[in-house]
Amino acid sequence: MPVLEVQNVAKSYRLPGQKAIPVLEDVSLSVGLGEHVAIVGRSGAGKTTLLNILGGLDRPTSGDVLVEGVSLFKGSFAAYRRNRIRAAKIGFVFQSFHLMPELDIVENVLLPAMTGAVKLPAPRSRAKELLAKVGLGDRLMHLPGELSGGEQQRVALARALMCNPRIVFADEPTGNLDKLTGAEIMKLLFEVSDTPFALVMVTHSQEAAALCDRVLTLDHGRLSRKEKSS
Repeated sequence: MPVLEVQNVAKSYRLPGQKAIPVLEDVSLSVGLGEHVAIVGRSGAGKTTLLNILGGLDRPTSGDVLVEGVSLFKGSFAAYRRNRIRAAKIGFVFQSFHLMPELDIVENVLLPAMTGAVKLPAPRSRAKELLAKVGLGDRLMHLPGELSGGEQQRVALARALMCNPRIVFADEPTGNLDKLTGAEIMKLLFEVSDTPFALVMVTHSQEAAALCDRVLTLDHGRLSRKEKSS
């Protein structure tokens, strides 16, 4: 059973008095545990919209998303299931980091564990261990604003991995970084976790996409396979 299964997902937006504007059409995808998938495409193609639906942050107009066989959008108590799955099994890495500025970096990494969806024996120790793995073991008391962009993305990566997720969704994780720092973040993304996870990443970076097992192109609302250059 795939860890992530996308079934005929469509998404459209409708403004008052206007026709619906389709963004995604009949998107289907399966991703196995430990598999890394990159999604590329032109700006405005709907890549972030798709990623938000896959992670349960947005709802599709039709279709469904299953995480380890459990629906995010259909059936009774779907919203409750979606919140629990998102807290327990999904990690997010965003282009703009989305760190809490008033919390130090240990507290930021601890945030996913505070939902109670996953019971960790020593969450604060795990947060410090992850920060050490991403090279920030000597910056534990610092606030996000005291770090560089690359360092903030390292914190965001540690936060995403805090609860040993089954899936990590990454939306342009190197988009705000220079080429060298972006390469370092991608290396960490593949190496830091001590448990396997499926990665679905939206990126404009050909270098980042080339590191993945599959590269898919989103064009006119549909996914197609993009052959990686040798």
